[in-house]
Amino acid sequence: MSMSKNIARLAVTAGLTAALSFGGVMAPVTMAFAEGAAAPNNSITINKNNANGDVKYKAYQIFKANVVDEDDNKVVSNIDWASGEARSAVLGYLKTVPNSGIDENSTAQAAAKYLTDHTEGTGKTTAIENNNLFNGLAKAVEGSVGQTATSFASDTVFEPKDNKGNALQGYYLFVTDKSTLGTEEKPEKNTGTSPIFAVVGGKGVTVTEKTSIPTVEKRVLEGANWGKVSDSYIGEEVEYKLTGHVASNIATFNKYEYVFQDTLSKGLEVVKDSNDAAKDLHVYIDNKGKQTEVVQDANNGYKVALGQDNANKKENLTITFSNLKSVKDKTGAAIKVDANSSVVVTYKAKLNSQVEYKADGATNEVKLVYSNDPMSTGTGTSESDEVTDYVFGLDVTKADSDNTDKKLVASFKVKVTKEGDTEIPNGGKWLTREGGLVDDAGHAGVFTTNTDGKVFIPGLVEGTYEITESETPAGYNTIDPFTITVTPTYDATGALTNLKVESSSNMATAKTEKSVTTTKIPVTIQNKKGSGLPLTGLNGVTFTWIAGGAVLCIGVAHLIRSRKQAEESEQE
Repeated sequence: MSMSKNIARLAVTAGLTAALSFGGVMAPVTMAFAEGAAAPNNSITINKNNANGDVKYKAYQIFKANVVDEDDNKVVSNIDWASGEARSAVLGYLKTVPNSGIDENSTAQAAAKYLTDHTEGTGKTTAIENNNLFNGLAKAVEGSVGQTATSFASDTVFEPKDNKGNALQGYYLFVTDKSTLGTEEKPEKNTGTSPIFAVVGGKGVTVTEKTSIPTVEKRVLEGANWGKVSDSYIGEEVEYKLTGHVASNIATFNKYEYVFQDTLSKGLEVVKDSNDAAKDLHVYIDNKGKQTEVVQDANNGYKVALGQDNANKKENLTITFSNLKSVKDKTGAAIKVDANSSVVVTYKAKLNSQVEYKADGATNEVKLVYSNDPMSTGTGTSESDEVTDYVFGLDVTKADSDNTDKKLVASFKVKVTKEGDTEIPNGGKWLTREGGLVDDAGHAGVFTTNTDGKVFIPGLVEGTYEITESETPAGYNTIDPFTITVTPTYDATGALTNLKVESSSNMATAKTEKSVTTTKIPVTIQNKKGSGLPLTGLNGVTFTWIAGGAVLCIGVAHLIRSRKQAEESEQE
């Protein structure tokens, strides 16, 4: 098998120290190799792991040596210090290690032998622990030894040479160049590798950095399922779940900062308790399905902050672990956090009247800020994940059935009889003016059209709504109660693709939208004018009034004439 083949998922190549045999005695390289393109002699290539961003690496030569290949093994001879700085760093560190037997006068071969004999906790698939011998060695070397050549990018070939062009064979430390990682001022989606120790010389090798990008998912509970989309009434409490993953080399970190930054959409607010704090928020560490709740404590757990983005009328929820590696449960017991652990947050939020009736819904998202280098205190930022909440409303127009340009004033009450396909018990619930639900019809909202015949009925979800006309326009017949059924369709990403609306009455028409531009659904409700009843016997009644009037007139004339005759007789 060729030495120019890829090292499969190298964790910390301190295991290659076993190749530092003494007196030219060959020792086996215990790493697994896979087929790959040949790399140039006296070179190393560090490939990116998973979706890590672009970074560069620094190389530090610790020992210089002669390196040759025999079959699948490297033979290392003539080991010496690469520099006075390397000697001071290595001996200064090893002599602090209990029972190392290393002192200020130890040789390079003695130091190399001690390292070869103490490779416990290193391996090709796991990152070294933060208290491992080689992690301490890496920090000592990086802190005081000059960098060999310039930094080189991931996925590129590194061939260390002196100023005469000769290969600099030997034993090297490789760490991430911090200047290529994110900072608080300029976050980047990348992470630094755990220390890589490798023999460079002979046939070239390719290794993979030991790290990964932390990721986060956000989900919303709709019915009994966690998904990417939900619809809600105004005032309804909706449950959300955040699941964060850590870098695969978290074991190498001494301290691991970890922060959820959750941005709620306009019109969505965290449910709060009497102290104005998040009421139903819970945080767990999940280890292969076993969840342990974390204590809410700034030092041994997490702290919660609620903030306001007043310009955009949005609320922010921040959950901060100053050190995820030191979390405890509510009894004070330490909780294990390793590369296989995930952090789960659940909380509730509710819609308010500021919600927007948008075709693309109300999108709210979460991202992670995390320690991104085991050798420093920098932070990186993950890609965000989002869910979408929808709310629907009826944009009602009241009109004359014979002349739709004539708008009418009327009032309605709305009862919700189904949510989706599920019948609501006890005949349903009544909608309030604000869009919430009540059980009692006496507390139901009354929706009255203005002089333009318009009224908006807010805060609906997928379901069926019974609409009753509680006050009818004067001179018009009351329309029978009818139902409106709202059925949205979403694609796999949670985007609203179709809004189907059906009415049970031919006096109420609602438009189905296939190209959705708003979740305000236009509905037209029409009333018919009342008809006049015939007044039978009208002619006879009229004649009687005429005849009666004539008799009255004759009587009055006769009375006047009789009085006049009497007055004339008296004068005579």
